[in-house]
Amino acid sequence: MFSLTNPGVVISTSSHIFLRPPNRSLHCYHIKPTQFTISRSSTTTIKANIDEKNSISTAPVIVQEEDDVQSTSNKEVKESVELLKEAAKTKKVAATEIISAFKLLEKAKLDPSKFCETLGGSESPGRTWMLIFTAEKGLKSGKYFPITAVQRFDAAARRIENGVYLGPLGCLTFEGRFSWKKRILAFVFELLRIKIGPFNPIEINIKGNDESEPTSKNPFFIWLYIDEEIAVARGRSGGTAFWCRCQRVISL
Repeated sequence: MFSLTNPGVVISTSSHIFLRPPNRSLHCYHIKPTQFTISRSSTTTIKANIDEKNSISTAPVIVQEEDDVQSTSNKEVKESVELLKEAAKTKKVAATEIISAFKLLEKAKLDPSKFCETLGGSESPGRTWMLIFTAEKGLKSGKYFPITAVQRFDAAARRIENGVYLGPLGCLTFEGRFSWKKRILAFVFELLRIKIGPFNPIEINIKGNDESEPTSKNPFFIWLYIDEEIAVARGRSGGTAFWCRCQRVISL
């Protein structure tokens, strides 16, 4: 399972664009935001999409200007978002260009008022997102994420799930709760699931005695950009990543 805050532990017009990351067993189809399917094959299948009709919004992007920060133009924001969507589809966009897009989106300070609902939907079980690219603290370098890692966010129930999926070998997932304040999602994990091959998953309660709401003392994400197709965030440790929207993953 992957986490920007602790990678060593915690480890969706009339035409359509299909995400098909190279050299990975992924089948990609156009899906409705709340549609979930089960792929009955010998390997784990992730079905992800970018819907072209939403990829370039005609609505203006809201930018919060500050006295000490130069406002980033709507055109620059749109170009950065389009570049990240192209990277999600092809995995051929250079890392330096992706990092530049991260920097611009962070500088833009976009209005986060709709971020939580866009990320986690309006009803359970929420929405799922596949990790595409991670950059190191300071945005000095980065790379496409080499394995299938997916996160599920449920805004209605305030639940989060992190998972890494290895096809017929199995999967590892962590599930817990999150809190949201402005653009910060803080979280704690409560349940660990381990699935090996065809066997039923093993569940381990890691909740502990702390019932308090997650805060910035816990792992967190600071969200820089979220729309119906991609999401960009910086983690507590300073690393930055982006995800594309995908369907729920069922490992059989």
